[in-house]
Amino acid sequence: MNTTEKIAIICVGNRLMLDDGAGPAIYDELNANYRFPDNVNLIDAGCMTMDLLPVVKSYDYLITVDAVDGTGEEPGTVFRFSPEDIAGHGVMQSLHDMRLIDLLNAAALLGFDAQGMCFGVQVANMNPAVVTEGLTPKVYDALPLLRDAVLAHLIERGVSFDNADGTPFVPPTESGGRLHSAPVSCGDSAEVELAASERSCRNADSFANSPASIAVEG
Repeated sequence: MNTTEKIAIICVGNRLMLDDGAGPAIYDELNANYRFPDNVNLIDAGCMTMDLLPVVKSYDYLITVDAVDGTGEEPGTVFRFSPEDIAGHGVMQSLHDMRLIDLLNAAALLGFDAQGMCFGVQVANMNPAVVTEGLTPKVYDALPLLRDAVLAHLIERGVSFDNADGTPFVPPTESGGRLHSAPVSCGDSAEVELAASERSCRNADSFANSPASIAVEG
């Protein structure tokens, strides 16, 4: 695996629209607790728009983290899909008008050939009656699994990185394996063998100080 490829982790979402803030919550977590090499950049993108085309032009591989709806699964279910998978899943959608596959296709028309992977969590409430910062409880509880899915994928791409204290990140070994391209929830660790997924589903403590990830009733 080419560990020198330029990778962008694009966290998409609106912090003021309840579960649409799942992407920004992951941004806060990764930014606060991990140190990535120079070829990996973490981006708090807000909404996915054509304004991100320069990002596609600048990177070889894009990882998006977003809230999704229309999956038919319970709120808090975590997904990993290729852009093509999402395009072929007619009822599944990002909460934003632009999908990663749309961005990649637009970039291809301009002669740029980036690849990518999408990570998302099924929302419970994407349209609060008033502007509300925070996440509904099931989405909040799924954040550690979503974070670990992204970190595991970086390792799959051959990326080594550090914890915030400068010590090398060592992936947990309780469960082993990798996230499959299928929906999983915090109760389905047997279906998806993500390292330490059971522990991740139980422990959301590292998100407690992030305003974007405060669990709210909704």
